[in-house]
Amino acid sequence: MRGNILFVEDEEALRMTVGDRLRNEGYAVDYAVNGDEAFQKSTLLPFDLILLDVMLPRKSGFVVCRDIRRAG
Repeated sequence: MRGNILFVEDEEALRMTVGDRLRNEGYAVDYAVNGDEAFQKSTLLPFDLILLDVMLPRKSGFVVCRDIRRAG
């Protein structure tokens, strides 16, 4: 396994397409569909990479990024 990725995307088709491609390349992929879920998962689970959409429901990707950095 190459690494753990959190893919944050609210559009299901894009989420499934990119997620399938990443898994085929050997990555473990977890998903979040809104800003709140992205922040929660990113602070509870270890990820090597977070692919974060900017325009998300509930909390924008910019706010999520800021909150993750503040949380350490």
